[in-house]
Amino acid sequence: MELLEERIKKDGVVLPGDVLKVNSFLNHQIDPQLMMTLGQEFARLFKDAGVTRVLTAEASGIAPGIMAAYCLGVPMVFARKKKPSTVTDAVYTAEVFSYTKQVTNTISVEAKFLDANDRILVIDDFLANGEAAKGLISLAEQAGAEVVGVGVVVEKAFQGGHDWLVDHGYHLEALASIKEFADGQVIFN
Repeated sequence: MELLEERIKKDGVVLPGDVLKVNSFLNHQIDPQLMMTLGQEFARLFKDAGVTRVLTAEASGIAPGIMAAYCLGVPMVFARKKKPSTVTDAVYTAEVFSYTKQVTNTISVEAKFLDANDRILVIDDFLANGEAAKGLISLAEQAGAEVVGVGVVVEKAFQGGHDWLVDHGYHLEALASIKEFADGQVIFN
């Protein structure tokens, strides 16, 4: 998606450790017009998948996830990183290692928000090693739901997440695919 690639070139910052900082429009401050455009693109890409629910992780997946859900006309559920004290019902949980934060979180979704009749579209901000996507897929599988696709705003194709998802038969769509970082610059596929 050329618009997104241009925005990454303009406002993204490459940090040591193959980290791309895009907090001026996606991970801290949100550009709602850009998020709507991303949501429309995800809806176009997955329009024939029969999506019944979008599943994402807090916090950075929420903006693109809600816009995709809005454009598809379905609810969005986000996995929480901390179980609130108000949740007393059954929950699905999965362990997710954060590449950028170097910590493992237990993400959870209340069981009443996912079920075996769901056709889930997983949406996330980044795909690197695939840990968040794997965790979200696990939550859907625990509910007996079918994951019909995985959409990511930005993938670092040189890391293992892309290959893992494709090798396991998931329909993956990345709106921007990074081939590599070279001399502080982003090189797209």
